[in-house]
Amino acid sequence: MCSQLKNLYNLFVDLDCLQVEINPFGEVEDGSLVNMDAKFSFDNNAAYRQPRIAALAAQSRKLDVEAAGENSLLALETNAEAHGLNYIGLADGNIGCMVNGAGLAMATLDLLSLHNGKAANFLDLGGKASQEDVEFALQTLTSDKRVMCILINIFGGIVNCGMVAEGIVEACRHKKPKVPIVVRLEGTNAAVGQQVLRSSGMNIQIAGDMEEAATMSCGLVK
Repeated sequence: MCSQLKNLYNLFVDLDCLQVEINPFGEVEDGSLVNMDAKFSFDNNAAYRQPRIAALAAQSRKLDVEAAGENSLLALETNAEAHGLNYIGLADGNIGCMVNGAGLAMATLDLLSLHNGKAANFLDLGGKASQEDVEFALQTLTSDKRVMCILINIFGGIVNCGMVAEGIVEACRHKKPKVPIVVRLEGTNAAVGQQVLRSSGMNIQIAGDMEEAATMSCGLVK
């Protein structure tokens, strides 16, 4: 038993585990103990030190995605993660959300709920989103068949609202979304971004603030 516990401890440390659970132990005829089942979880922040574990996780994820289908929430989450975006699908929602910053994203979801709307996802572009990131994010949202409206809520601190607007327009030209898009831009070059959207000729509605953006989005899915 002592050697088993020692081995478990060494495994926990050497493989950067967050959890190692053996349940149950089994005793065989000669009196020795055998691990009958095991559960492991690993620290994603240490994946660079554990290439073998990372490869096994990637292969497992790939098989799960293939089983679920290319347009499943799992597939969307996996593709977004590979692109460096924080995307989480939410059950029963029909308003696709693209926001920069986790705090603003949570506030957006709360505001939609306050207006009896349901977000289809949590999607955080982050503080340094590029035009390519914006295009990819919009393509991800339009790939979710549940989405009936897309709400884009951007506060331009580090992020340039003009660049975000150009990314939205380019993505719309390539993907040609069939659902309405509501955009709220505030901060750095917000006026420039709004002008880019207005002159695009796309089916894009511009909201003056978060409250209006949430109200418009919820109204469009009723």
